[in-house]
Amino acid sequence: MKQMPQEGRRPRLLVVEDEATVQAALKKYFTAAGFEVRCACELEEAEALLVTDPYDVVIADLRLSWSYAAEGLEILRFVRRHSRGTYVIILSAYASAELQHSARALGADAFFQKPASLPEIAATIARLMEKPR
Repeated sequence: MKQMPQEGRRPRLLVVEDEATVQAALKKYFTAAGFEVRCACELEEAEALLVTDPYDVVIADLRLSWSYAAEGLEILRFVRRHSRGTYVIILSAYASAELQHSARALGADAFFQKPASLPEIAATIARLMEKPR
């Protein structure tokens, strides 16, 4: 993956994922790709991290619990209110066309069905970061 240094620092990525194995895989892959990676397991934790530090990219699972809530859309709304320059990628194993449409309408930059290819997610991030925001 092409690394995109910004202002002499490593790009910052926030992973919001409640499945430990998925979270660990994303963290390991993107750390190796040169990102500074932080992780959150729930909506409130993600919001706290987003208000404390700037992120270049957020990768958020659509559903962070076993309920039918779509916390990923709440994270997307939060990012668009507080950090408009941050790219947001939504992941989901249970996404309907309606939820994908909602995510796009709220400003998601990309949407991937799980299981998603890490190189494909990385290529999407590289393309997003090449264009000015």
